[in-house]
Amino acid sequence: MTTILFGIFEEGLIYAIMALGVYITYKILDFPDLSVDGTFPLGAALTAAGIAKGFPFIGFLNPVAALFLSFGAGALAGCVTGLIHVKLKVRDLLSGIIVMTALYSINLRIAGQANLPFFGKNTVFINEVLQRIVPEAFKPYTVTIILFLIVVICKLLLDAYLKTRSGYLLRAVGDNDVLVTSLAKDKGSVKIIGLAIANGFAALAGSIYCQQQRFFEASVSTGTIVIGLANVIIGTQLLKRFGFVASTTAVIIGSIVYKACVSLALSLGDVAIRLGRVTISFPVAASDLKLITSILFLIILVASSSRGKKVKSHA
Repeated sequence: MTTILFGIFEEGLIYAIMALGVYITYKILDFPDLSVDGTFPLGAALTAAGIAKGFPFIGFLNPVAALFLSFGAGALAGCVTGLIHVKLKVRDLLSGIIVMTALYSINLRIAGQANLPFFGKNTVFINEVLQRIVPEAFKPYTVTIILFLIVVICKLLLDAYLKTRSGYLLRAVGDNDVLVTSLAKDKGSVKIIGLAIANGFAALAGSIYCQQQRFFEASVSTGTIVIGLANVIIGTQLLKRFGFVASTTAVIIGSIVYKACVSLALSLGDVAIRLGRVTISFPVAASDLKLITSILFLIILVASSSRGKKVKSHA
């Protein structure tokens, strides 16, 4: 049971980093950015290739360098999405689809193959330095502790940025882009910055996920944006009444809750549906993960929509 709980917590924290990026595009910019489905595996591909083949002149810092390189590559991909939308006047949804599709081939080029393992190599979770400095009692929880620290750092940095002048402009673009124009600021440039940060977080999450799993797989990106949106919606809706909880904190909590729901659904074994006097049952397997993800996301959307309508009717 403890192993399952730690597994939920760890995977929830990894996807929480990606969800922080989705929060920027979905909640702040109101931009349906599908390029996340390409930047998440971009970080994983760069990490796998770098650790397996080695970054030159870096040595044992390969895993740490992979985190920064992944964030930078994701930010660059986000800039491309923004430039296609802003400069070439392509619709936001299509801009993301174009970049996502292109990145699939680019990721395969970087990794060199559809599946690239790097078992036995150093990662940010398993390396000689950690083996020496981490007490024996804490070694079973090393992955969880490191993930928690990374997520906290990402959250604090994002919170700090959103309180800057650039961060306030980012919020303003999503709420009222006319106001940004009236302040003699280019709303297009602000959107590009937001997309760069969002996709940087997505690629960083992909790098961390890859290092935890210790392999890259091209299909890892499937449904990433759906998971991110579900995390954001669950977190913001669940903690909406608690004004003292920051939105970024709510997103992180939402990610863990979502992973717990998916794990619970997979652990049910058989699902029975009663239609009158007839009961239909079917087994739930790990291969049904994407189906469960889609159903949960649909339920979340319907529930949040219904709740919004009730609030409006009471008002």
